[in-house]
Amino acid sequence: MAGGVVNYPLVAGLIAFALAQSTKFFTTWYKEKRWDARQFIASGGMPSSHSATVTALAVSVGIQEGFRSATFATSMILACVVMHDAFGVRLHAGKQAEVLNQIVYELPIEHPLAETKPLREILGHTVPQVVAGCILGILTAVVILLALGSY
Repeated sequence: MAGGVVNYPLVAGLIAFALAQSTKFFTTWYKEKRWDARQFIASGGMPSSHSATVTALAVSVGIQEGFRSATFATSMILACVVMHDAFGVRLHAGKQAEVLNQIVYELPIEHPLAETKPLREILGHTVPQVVAGCILGILTAVVILLALGSY
């Protein structure tokens, strides 16, 4: 492809996201011997698609604009915030959802909240899931650069 026609950071980020989500789909099939199409859009799990996406974006911006550019600094800060949120706030929100679901499950059937729809428990990521997403993002940015030949 001709240089300048493809938005390299955008393509790298989107492909990293697609790869991470696809990995979750096939991992579920391998572990549980069942196909679960929801894994293509689900949050949580291995690897973190959020981490893969923002890391691919930051690395590709650094390659394209320079690692000393303000654009790279902005994308790097964004990546750090997203990854911290993935294994911090979202992980703990998922753990709180698990506790709340257990409390609702133990309510007497006549309680007004007894029929409450369960909260989603897998929201965030463990540190290894975030690191795996980060590695996937770096590899994706490099492979896309090599595939494009130029940006």
